[in-house]
Amino acid sequence: MESQLNRMINQSLRHPLSGQLSKYTNVMKGWQYRWFTVDAKTGFLSYYLCDSSSVGEDIAPSPHVLASTPRGQVQLAGAVVYPSDEDSRTFSIACASGDTVKLRANDARARQEWVDGLRAVVESHTQAMDISNSSPLPPRELLAASDAMVSARQALFLTEQCNASLARAIENIDCASFSPTDPDLLLLKAISTASTQCLHQCLSLLQRHQEINQPSGEMTPPSMGLALQ
Repeated sequence: MESQLNRMINQSLRHPLSGQLSKYTNVMKGWQYRWFTVDAKTGFLSYYLCDSSSVGEDIAPSPHVLASTPRGQVQLAGAVVYPSDEDSRTFSIACASGDTVKLRANDARARQEWVDGLRAVVESHTQAMDISNSSPLPPRELLAASDAMVSARQALFLTEQCNASLARAIENIDCASFSPTDPDLLLLKAISTASTQCLHQCLSLLQRHQEINQPSGEMTPPSMGLALQ
């Protein structure tokens, strides 16, 4: 009997997953509309700039835009796709490279379709990875290390959200006993920010150590050369 995973992958091959999503770029630019396509065979999520006339509508860019080099690409093998608890439309992709892509669908149903479709492609290509040639570690230890890195990236992402929420709560505090300039609150805010930055540095060191210990013949995926903008 065909598994649910195989059914989803075959459906992705017959009807490629594509559509317009909002992508979080940075604090200054905020959310930007992009057109996303998933190649189930290669395991890449690509995105393109949207035509100004189609922003906010689920209309594909012109053919010459889709035929050009994507604005960015995400390798889905080894990634983790998870919905956000901040609302019913947002979800994130924690890539094996260490990058995190934050996306927002039009509604809750569209988000679930994207999450399910992306997870199927992720699982397919993660299982197909030739781990025996990518690391001197035995397969079981390699999978454990990979899972630990993914969990660490996801935990750091959630830590960043908590740190930002704490900073906003202190800045907007409205209480007779405290003010936003209270020394203890300022100290708490500074410690929280410093701890988050320290965790960032620790994760960067772990990722650097992982890269150094990769076999010299291993090639960096082509998606790493494209900016996630």
